[in-house]
Amino acid sequence: MTSKTPVAVVGASGYAGEELVRLLLAHPNVDLAAATSRQLAGKSLAEVFPRFAHQTKTTALKFSNSDPKEIARSAKIIFLALPHGLAAEFAEPFLSTGARVVDLSADFRIKDADIYREFYGHEHPAPDLLGKSVYGMPEIYRDQIRGAQLVACPGCYPTSILIPLRPLIRRKAIERSRILVASMSGVTGAGRKVETDYLFSECNESVRPYAVPKHRHLSEIEQELSNLAGERITIQFTPHLVPINRGIVTTIYTDIAGNVVNLDPEVMFSGAYADEPFVRLLGDARLPDTKHVVGTNFIDFAWKIDKRTNRLIVMSAIDNIVKGASGQALQCMNLMLGLPETAGLI
Repeated sequence: MTSKTPVAVVGASGYAGEELVRLLLAHPNVDLAAATSRQLAGKSLAEVFPRFAHQTKTTALKFSNSDPKEIARSAKIIFLALPHGLAAEFAEPFLSTGARVVDLSADFRIKDADIYREFYGHEHPAPDLLGKSVYGMPEIYRDQIRGAQLVACPGCYPTSILIPLRPLIRRKAIERSRILVASMSGVTGAGRKVETDYLFSECNESVRPYAVPKHRHLSEIEQELSNLAGERITIQFTPHLVPINRGIVTTIYTDIAGNVVNLDPEVMFSGAYADEPFVRLLGDARLPDTKHVVGTNFIDFAWKIDKRTNRLIVMSAIDNIVKGASGQALQCMNLMLGLPETAGLI
C-alpha cells in the first residue's frame, strides 16, 4: 500500500479552509495531519463541521494552534487559508523548515511590493518572498508549479477572467486597451465574517456593485494579463454581490482587433484548452450557469460574437471557493506531488 503524504491546513475555520478540509479528507493520496484555528483549538473537526462527522478521522483530529515547527514536522505541504497580511507572517517560518507552502491569500500573488501596498493598504510583511512565489494557475504555470516551494493561489475573480482571456491576449485577437469585465459573486466570496453588508437581511433580495473602480483583485488580473501580453494591460472591472451562497459569473466585453478577419473563437479556445481537465468549453450555443459548477473544480465558459458592435463577449462560471480557491489549491498540490492533476477533484 502506498503511503499517503501528510498535509496541514492553517486557518481551517473559514469557508476556503472548510472546503479544503472536505477535499483533503476525500483525497486518495494525502492524509490531513493537522488543521489549525486559534479560536477553535481543542475542538474536533467533527464538532465544528458536523457534515464531516461520518468520517472517523474527524472525531480524533482536533484543531490546534499554529506552531510552525510542530506543523512542519507533521506535514510536507502546508496550506495557508488565512487573511492577507497574516498569511505572509506564517509563510516565512514554514518555508525555513523546508516545508512547501500553498497560500490561498493574496499575499504572494503580486510581484511588486509597491503595487501590493497600493491595493491592500499596508506594507508587505515578507517582500523578499515575492520573487520566489509561483502564481498557482495550472492552465498557465503548470511546469513552474511542479517544482515550487511557495505557490500563490489566484483569487476567485481573476480565475474567472484570466482563463478565458489568455488565448485572446496571446493571439492578439482583441484590442488590449479596451477590455471591460463585470462579475457577480456569491456572499461566501467575502469570507466567513460578521459584517453588516453580508448579513442575510442586507444581502437577500438585493444585488449591488461594490469596490468600484478599483477592486483588490485588479492588481493580479492586470499583472497576469500584462505578463501574457508583454506590455502593460489595464482593464475596467466591476464586481457585484448577489444573494447566493457560492458561485461567480463573469462577462467579458472585448473589441475584436482591427486586423483580425473572420475570428473563430472555437478554434482558438479549443487549441488552448482541449486537453485541460477542468476547462469546459460551451461554445456559442450554451451559456454558463453557476448551478453546473458549484461544488466542482470546473470553469465553464462560452462566447458570442456581436457583429453589430464588432465585439467578442466571453462569459464564464466557477465555484468561487472550489476552482476559485480550495479546489485550485488542491490542483496545485497534485502537481507538486507528481499526482494526477484530477486526484481528489473528480
